[in-house]
Amino acid sequence: MRKGYALHTFRTRLVAALVAVLCIGIGVWWLESERSGISITPLTVGTTPATVYQRSGDIKAPAVIIAHGFAGSRQLMEAYALTLARAGYVAVSFDFEGHGRNPTPMSGDVTSIDGTTQLLIREIGRVIDAVLALPSVDGRVALLGHSMASDIIVRRALIDRRVAATVAISMFSEAVTSTEPRNLLIISGEWEPSLRANALVNVRLAQPSVNEGETVGDPTASTGRRAVVAPHVEHVGVLYSTTALREAREWLHAVLGRSSNGTVAATGGPIVLLLLGIVILAWPLTNVLPRSDAVPTALPSRMFWAPVLIPAGLTPVILTFVDTRFLPVLVADYLTVHLLLYGAIALGLMMWGGVRIGPISWVSALALASYGIFVFGGALDRYVASFTPNAARLPIIFTIAIGALPYMLADSLLTLGGRAALWRVLIVRGVFLSSLVLAVALDFKRLFFLLIIFPLILLFFSIFGLMGGWVGRRTGSPGTVGVALGLILAWALGVSFPMFAPT
Repeated sequence: MRKGYALHTFRTRLVAALVAVLCIGIGVWWLESERSGISITPLTVGTTPATVYQRSGDIKAPAVIIAHGFAGSRQLMEAYALTLARAGYVAVSFDFEGHGRNPTPMSGDVTSIDGTTQLLIREIGRVIDAVLALPSVDGRVALLGHSMASDIIVRRALIDRRVAATVAISMFSEAVTSTEPRNLLIISGEWEPSLRANALVNVRLAQPSVNEGETVGDPTASTGRRAVVAPHVEHVGVLYSTTALREAREWLHAVLGRSSNGTVAATGGPIVLLLLGIVILAWPLTNVLPRSDAVPTALPSRMFWAPVLIPAGLTPVILTFVDTRFLPVLVADYLTVHLLLYGAIALGLMMWGGVRIGPISWVSALALASYGIFVFGGALDRYVASFTPNAARLPIIFTIAIGALPYMLADSLLTLGGRAALWRVLIVRGVFLSSLVLAVALDFKRLFFLLIIFPLILLFFSIFGLMGGWVGRRTGSPGTVGVALGLILAWALGVSFPMFAPT
């Protein structure tokens, strides 16, 4: 019976490995084929790193400068860059100050239009200057930006008459007037109701009776304005929507008097396929780790609730009396201390109740951390968003790890016990997220940006928490998983938060 079970498990893992490799292979092939025929070259504007996309062998063409949103990077906008390059444009994406691989931190007052916003507007101006100097650009330029960048490009277009068209994705801006900026296209995801409403308000400044999908004015006469909806997508999905990509391309064609039969870059599906394959492959790969027959014991209910609920309530309240501004990264310093205090309280309560971390398999911890950072993270860095830190971010990652490690050790002790603990996982992590919401409520002006990184934390819990569970059941060691996930979390936060140096 035992031999038959082992054979069945081996076959199941083998099938999973084959499926995973197939998904990874198809995903990589598809994504690389989307780049076929496109010349992709680096460009540096001062300290701002940029990437130039254009069809190989093309003659001079208009340029489209592509700007990412808060906590984003050039990679996140690649579907637009590839689509527009295929359509014959010189597409240039770049990393804002404080983002991606840009070594210069953001500065100024992030809450003031006269602060950080003005500095980013000037940065786009420098990029425009450099792009118009490229020998492949014919002197015409348009701007395309997502989320935070939508307001930046609108304000740049208001003061820069070189900008022929503005494509604002997931836009919120108070700078739009009835006539400016010229030739404005606003794209919103269907599942962004507030931004859809804002888009319609801005289009109706030009003509009160216009509806979504209708064009006001004449793009060829610099009076065009239009709001469109990308179906079935939200704030990130709109960056991969074929409707949104097609609308952006056709708007630029109408403004600049061009046409092409180039296809849109369908990168969203293969990205999901690739990342899914990497996650699935982690399960059969756990077989190479040192095995333990020990099964982590679930905490009894009388010991479970205190380390779950008490840190969630105490941590944000205590930290209202603590100055946590010590890192050159927006709100990452607060989150580091929040994780440290939260984890310390939870671990202290569990140890007071007799719970111990137990032995740690350092080989397994290093293997899981390396797989998460370099394999999964490597795929993210090439196709999704920057995951490779510059030198200035390395000490930031180290500092965040001081808080992330105790938190993830506590999380692993609370969630890895027992075979049917899904309800505990949902409670433990839901309560933690609630503690961050409480922290924001207690200091909204300073900690608002914590809400923006919620998708990153949810992604971390969903993907790395799943892989951690597999490793935990293989090694029988919650401490092993806690160490590995603490390192991955510190890395992910350290490369994602914008660097910031207030002036």
